[in-house]
Amino acid sequence: MKQKDKIGILSLGCSRNLVDSENILGRLNLKGYAIVDINKADIGIVNTCAFIEDSRRESIDAILDLIELKREGKLKRIVVYGCLSQRYKNDLKKELPEVDAFVGKISLNHEVKRFSLTPSHYAYLKICEGCVNNCSFCIIPKIKGKFTSLDINSILNKIDTFNKNKLSEINIIGQDITGFGIDLFGTPQLPGLIRKIVKRANNIGWIRLLYLHPKRVTRGLLELVKDSPKICKYIDFPIQHINNRILKLMNRHMGKEEILDLIAKIKKTIPDVCLRTSIIAGFPSETDKEFKELLKFIDDVRFERLGAFIYSREEDTPAFSFKKQIPQKIKIERFNALMSLQQKISNGNNKKLLGKSLDILIDEKGKNFYPVRKDASGYAEFSNGVYLGRSQYDAPEVDGIVYVKSGKPLKQGDFVKVKITDTMEYDLLGEAVK
Repeated sequence: MKQKDKIGILSLGCSRNLVDSENILGRLNLKGYAIVDINKADIGIVNTCAFIEDSRRESIDAILDLIELKREGKLKRIVVYGCLSQRYKNDLKKELPEVDAFVGKISLNHEVKRFSLTPSHYAYLKICEGCVNNCSFCIIPKIKGKFTSLDINSILNKIDTFNKNKLSEINIIGQDITGFGIDLFGTPQLPGLIRKIVKRANNIGWIRLLYLHPKRVTRGLLELVKDSPKICKYIDFPIQHINNRILKLMNRHMGKEEILDLIAKIKKTIPDVCLRTSIIAGFPSETDKEFKELLKFIDDVRFERLGAFIYSREEDTPAFSFKKQIPQKIKIERFNALMSLQQKISNGNNKKLLGKSLDILIDEKGKNFYPVRKDASGYAEFSNGVYLGRSQYDAPEVDGIVYVKSGKPLKQGDFVKVKITDTMEYDLLGEAVK
């Protein structure tokens, strides 16, 4: 019997793409294909992202790298999946004839056996695809099409598998998980789904909710986060701006007062909450005064976690044709100002944790590096018994880490009580409590 080709994948973009890549590999693995590192593969797959200009450039560069491997005879075939194919398939076929197939949208199907691309102790669970919000700057509705929720039984079957494997953390994801169920039941049903998940997840450590549209962050959802020990006290809700005129142009469905009221409600309901948001710098027609209003808002609220993005002008979005597009130089300056401010805020927030003990999830053994403070000028290295972990306030890949010193061996996936002994701008240092 002829041995099937070996398959390797480059998964680009966000964790939602990663889930798609796991499903692609799961299906191929069931058909008898061996999954290997891309450098050992016969068939190379790129699962692309096309959300903004930078992600498109990264996707094209990855495809060109595989084309070079094919020219050298190291690859037989190349398949390009995902958002870039969905958006530019015809153009790509003309420009990249070396690619053997372009595949667009990937079915939201969790019934297939997943081929894990995450560390063995945590996983992502995508519960919906597409978006119902139609923000004026975003291409996702055009790429992903109609908003689709995964049916509840499929989700719970996946939770049962995770539970059986005793995972330390499940990250529940989607472009906007607060929209879950709106296509199935006519109204959003996220709190009901999360209650069902919590009941089934007795062998799962943490449950983290990622990507909540602020308009649908309800009191019921907040109470659920507060009352369940398993759910991370971590509210990830992209605000994008605070000026009313800009928010209206963005089609964000919320004004400044509503946002401020929501933040106050979250902090009152969940006193130990970590707030994560994202902000866009340089949206069309944003004035200096409106940008200063945004800076003041961030300085006042002092988000524990904040990501800033330079506005990317995307074809086929309403904002593409907005007047007074901001020059790139000014967009970059505003982005840098946002990140500089957030660095100071994060540093101050971290200092408040000095001397406190936190539950830390161990992700990996450190590479003989523990940044012990040497003096005012920087950090000295320290080796031996060092581990990298995260608190419930840190999502994998996007937030900070905790450097953990431990006198005894720790395993990936362990939960450890750690006393915080030093802080940096985004990361923490601590010692495992005996």
